[in-house]
Amino acid sequence: MELTVRGAKVLATTGGRALDPSLPLLIFVHGAAADRTVWQLQTRYFAHHGYSVLAVDLPRHGGSNGELIETIEAYADWLVAAIGEAGYDSAHLVGHSMGSLISLESASRHPERVKSLVLAAAASEVEVHPALMVAAENDEHLAFELLTSWSHGRWGHLGGHRTPGLWMLGSTMRLWERARAGVLVNDLRACDNYANGALASTAVRCPTLMVNGELDTMTPSDNAQPLRDNIAGVEEIVIEGAGHAMIVESPDPVIDAIAEFLGRR
Repeated sequence: MELTVRGAKVLATTGGRALDPSLPLLIFVHGAAADRTVWQLQTRYFAHHGYSVLAVDLPRHGGSNGELIETIEAYADWLVAAIGEAGYDSAHLVGHSMGSLISLESASRHPERVKSLVLAAAASEVEVHPALMVAAENDEHLAFELLTSWSHGRWGHLGGHRTPGLWMLGSTMRLWERARAGVLVNDLRACDNYANGALASTAVRCPTLMVNGELDTMTPSDNAQPLRDNIAGVEEIVIEGAGHAMIVESPDPVIDAIAEFLGRR
């Protein structure tokens, strides 16, 4: 479906079912230079299990128009505006990687608009490796290669796709290769410059779940410690054998963790 947020077209998927205002809204937020398609299995499940679902393409990502947003804080304000344009006062948020920073900041800045948080590949800050940043700044294909390799655990490097005949690493590479010019370096800078995660976590008042990959080298476990320390009642699930891209490497455990968490809300 299409929304109009701040005068620009935003493309979103609803998991195969139209939004139903009688159901709670569940919004999925993708990571740097990605798009709504990374959530295809999660959105379809929850759209058929009691939620109105939106997986949005952030501005200039995927099929969305508008200007690139340069900071996590500004992304968070945009996300809350999207909730309103969808016809809702509040939503449950599920974010991955950069999307988890955006969701965290949204809950901090707009607590009345966020019912619960699920932070996949959770961290209070994401320091981008210098080699990756340089490659992205120079528009080198090496940036996609590094991201693809570092995003997956050992299982993903050996195959691991749940659909026979599909290639895990190749699919991830195509995802970033189709991003528009300038999107990757913009998002990496937004992550690298974001320093408010620890402070933002002190303001989170909604139920929160962290879903982390055991083998995640991009947002390692130590980077989430301020969230554990500061968010009252925060829960955490670690998915065995999964890397940073656990939402595509281990979609069923991710779905199970989110469903169990939301089922108790």
